[in-house]
Amino acid sequence: MSLKCRGIFSLIAGAACIVALAGPARAETTLEKIKRTGDLTVGTEAAFPPFEFVQDGKIVGYGSDILAVVVQDLGVKKLNQLDLPWQGILPGVLAGKFDFVATTVGINEERAKRYAYTLPIADGMPYAMKRKGDPIAKVEDLNGKVVATQLASSTEPVARAVDAKLKAAGGAGFKELKLFTAFPESYVALANGEVDAVIQSLPALAVVSKEKPDVFELAMPTPKDGGYTYLAWVTRPEDKDLRDAISATVRKMRDDGRLAALQKKWFGFEMKIPDSGYLPPGAQ
Repeated sequence: MSLKCRGIFSLIAGAACIVALAGPARAETTLEKIKRTGDLTVGTEAAFPPFEFVQDGKIVGYGSDILAVVVQDLGVKKLNQLDLPWQGILPGVLAGKFDFVATTVGINEERAKRYAYTLPIADGMPYAMKRKGDPIAKVEDLNGKVVATQLASSTEPVARAVDAKLKAAGGAGFKELKLFTAFPESYVALANGEVDAVIQSLPALAVVSKEKPDVFELAMPTPKDGGYTYLAWVTRPEDKDLRDAISATVRKMRDDGRLAALQKKWFGFEMKIPDSGYLPPGAQ
């Protein structure tokens, strides 16, 4: 083999070694993409007042006000906020249809294995709401009653657990558990007598009962044994850097008082937001 050919083969071999040592190129993370492009797409269910709802053609609410600060901290120039039915929100983020979920997600064991939760934005203690004056004051009073909640929500397993507990104690359990696509539909059903109680997070029900005190009133807490009560946003499990960036903004807002101010604005009371203990063991 000529010296020239040997030189060419040496160059090729050297290049191959460099490529092998370098390894495969690292994929860009969602957070890096957002910062590079300035574009952000989020999934929201704008039918969960006062967290997220539509007013005068715009999505507003407690979560929307938090999102505005997150967008600023991420350096986003263009926000695309998709208003979707709740049942498509969590599957949608896993399918990559948007960057993260900017809508209220109750923390539970099953979800914590599949999604990366941010720092909580609210305490979502499950509660029952009834028609004003109805004789429902304790969980046992739900025996033989028609109870409503939202399909695939964090309070659906809570409601099912309450029903099972009533039956285990020798009661009749619910007459029926009605599942609605969105919570506002369940409020209408409660008002017109189609259902006897709605189980949902306390902050949301507190606002509903305050806005319509002649129609609704709070009944009692309905916690699930060993359940987690906080509400947060989620990212895909591989996007923990994005999750941590959102959490940093929420923590900063908590520590400087802005989160408490928003809670007073939208709920009329403040909620404590913990740094730890809000996730089940083994969470993402």
